[in-house]
Amino acid sequence: MKRRALISVTDKRDIIELARALMQANFEVIATSGTVKDLRSAGIVVREVSEITGIGELAGGRVKTLHPEIFAGILATGKEREQLTPIDVVVVNLYDFSASSLDGGLDVEKIDVGGVALIRAAAKNFE
Repeated sequence: MKRRALISVTDKRDIIELARALMQANFEVIATSGTVKDLRSAGIVVREVSEITGIGELAGGRVKTLHPEIFAGILATGKEREQLTPIDVVVVNLYDFSASSLDGGLDVEKIDVGGVALIRAAAKNFE
């Protein structure tokens, strides 16, 4: 079974090099829409999260990865993995919330919900 990596990043520095390294290590790359655009423009073959979930982004783009198919793919072990789209590596960086407060106000749009949940799921199934 091919290994898969999910990439969901706001800071895309060096993400093309990382995706290329994952592909060279025989990973299938899955990414959120903004990252997909950058990777595809660099010639990297990548599947969009919506291809896994069967739905596009929701709530004005706030909900991309918060879907049972994604989380089950990260958390599944053993035979469960055969019934799902297993995800072996999770690459996430969070919105820079602290930078949004530098101008004196807090930008609640910078509160990352999905990224934190992905990190927690990946940590729970770190093996």
